Amino acid sequence: MSGQKTVVHLVRHGEVHNPEGILYGRLPGYRLSDRGEQQAKMVAEFLAGRAIRKVVASPLERAQQTAAPIAALCQLEVDTDERLIEADNKFEGLRVSVGDGALRSPRHWPKLWNPFRPSWGEPYLQIAHRMLGAVHRARQQAEGHEAVCVSHQLPIWTLRRFLEGRRMWHDPRHRQCSLASVTSLVFRDEELVRIAYVEPAGETDPKVTGA
Repeated sequence: MSGQKTVVHLVRHGEVHNPEGILYGRLPGYRLSDRGEQQAKMVAEFLAGRAIRKVVASPLERAQQTAAPIAALCQLEVDTDERLIEADNKFEGLRVSVGDGALRSPRHWPKLWNPFRPSWGEPYLQIAHRMLGAVHRARQQAEGHEAVCVSHQLPIWTLRRFLEGRRMWHDPRHRQCSLASVTSLVFRDEELVRIAYVEPAGETDPKVTGA
């Protein structure tokens, strides 16, 4: 196959310290747990030795922390792209861990009327488009080599479904995007030719709150 190969790795951040089970979303102050820091090192070791020319991350602290060891091993600085940020969510700040009934309250029902958009947060298509913009910027900057974009579960999974031509709405329990996982987009020139997925830190709990 002709054309110049460029790979953009979409990395989900590591585990966050969140003992209260808060849907933290874009809230500040949510850092990686000790386990999350180890996961960040594991994904950095997995990517070590590759021809990475660009490391960019969501502005949120957990993504910046996950990107830091990757950039250090590649002797690069971490750039920030706002388009990699977590999806906006009207339930941000609620405790929504498994078994909790917070979302059953009638006061939240008006936000749940359309799960296909979804009505409680940023539209899926908007997420996909901004993520794709960030990916193509990283691809251009690393042309002929590789780039890393550190983001969050829902934005990464939404973009993947968009690129694979699947419907945007989905069951969150079935996302293939574990903590510190790597979803790799392989391009020939500007054409996406393959999507690969790997879990350097192992399979993690898909019900981890926040993403």
